[in-house]
Amino acid sequence: MLADPSPGPHEWLDADAGPVVRPYTLTGGRVRPAGDAFDLVAFVLAGRDVDAADPWLAPEHRRLVELAHRPVPVAELAAELDLAVGVVRVLLGDLLARGLVAVHEPPAVAVRPHDDILKAVVSGLRAL
Repeated sequence: MLADPSPGPHEWLDADAGPVVRPYTLTGGRVRPAGDAFDLVAFVLAGRDVDAADPWLAPEHRRLVELAHRPVPVAELAAELDLAVGVVRVLLGDLLARGLVAVHEPPAVAVRPHDDILKAVVSGLRAL
């Protein structure tokens, strides 16, 4: 009997691993989003008329659109998709460029509290 010429499963891959795709494959080799970078705490919201079944959308884009039907931070999207934040930023840049999502950055802090105030707050919390 002849041996099966098809390669068997890799020793390092088991049933729990699921599909293995390199991050650069998901982003087409890009490491930066098309526009500006997104803050980790920026909220992403998909448009009301965005269809996640759009044939242009890759599976990761579809999942981002599905998750962003409510305001969700960039960091939470990365955690939910189990992808690096950099990859999620590139994918969000694609969606933003097509007008499928809106990104709401947190307001910039004009004045930071003085160190003495922060130390007093920490001391007060420790006293509790």
